[in-house]
Amino acid sequence: MAKRTRVVLAGCGGVCGSWMTPAVRERIELVGLVDLLPAAAEQRRADFNAPDALCGTELKAMLRAVDPEVVFDCTVPEAHHSVTMAALKHGCHVLGEKPLADTMAHARAMVAAAGKAERIYAVIQNRRYLPQIRALRKFIESGKIGRVTTVQSNFFLGAHFGGFRDVMTHALLLEMAIHSFDQARLISGAEAQHVYCHEWNPVGSWYRHGASAIAIFEMTDDIVYTYQGAWSSEGCSTPWECAWRIVGDKGSVTWDGADSFKAQAVRSDKGFHRPLRDLTVPVRVPQKKTGRHSGVILEFLDCVRHGGRPETHAADNIKSLAMVFGAIKSASTGKRLPVD
Repeated sequence: MAKRTRVVLAGCGGVCGSWMTPAVRERIELVGLVDLLPAAAEQRRADFNAPDALCGTELKAMLRAVDPEVVFDCTVPEAHHSVTMAALKHGCHVLGEKPLADTMAHARAMVAAAGKAERIYAVIQNRRYLPQIRALRKFIESGKIGRVTTVQSNFFLGAHFGGFRDVMTHALLLEMAIHSFDQARLISGAEAQHVYCHEWNPVGSWYRHGASAIAIFEMTDDIVYTYQGAWSSEGCSTPWECAWRIVGDKGSVTWDGADSFKAQAVRSDKGFHRPLRDLTVPVRVPQKKTGRHSGVILEFLDCVRHGGRPETHAADNIKSLAMVFGAIKSASTGKRLPVD
């Protein structure tokens, strides 16, 4: 049997349940659980069938006690910097929840610390590991709709979380839009250069601030990406993965965020409305980059054991985070701004 990777879990709230799939638990030895609430750590020790794991409330003490190879950071965004820096200082690799950090300054410090420590620091961006988004990216790369010019995503859900999200500033942009922005980078193959964003909190919103936003990103390769989102939108919901439209200079493709694609390309260059032909988006893709949370985590563990960098390593994912903070700054100033 292959050696299991020794892991400490920091943050034992609801989100960590998505991490500990059977496939992941086969690959790790959970040696410690840390949470500000002792009962939460103890409950997760039982949930994850790790009776020999230590439970505690202080990460640095736990690292000294059990000396893990990896820290799984499932804490709230404000804690990511302190957790990651402590883990890297101890010599651990780190896989953290999104968003990478609560500020760009923290994000840059964390990326730099990982490089200095020569350790892997990666982020859970589970949307990248959907077979459908991989199929879409492969289809776009085939050139069947020509050169991509426009990418659009719509996100409309009524999400009643309770807890920290309800009282956040910039709730949608900071906590959720990171997924959509990261998806847009993967789908388009482009990077954000400038952004204009309008953010508001609609009447009836149960969030304290920023439940809705519209952002326009000017990307490399002359691509424009438009995001429309609302977290207090009841009825006619989109999937969590958004509904997407990608326009090329020879055709277009739509993805409903679930299993449905529609694609068409120009069949003839004559006529007011040019005749179109229907295209098929093949949904069979290699399984290496699929599996949602499991896909991210297993790739990360493979890199820890055998070398290399996972796709969602922080030095790349910081570009998605920069889109978030660029949008927030634009919304706060009312100006079109560069994405730093």
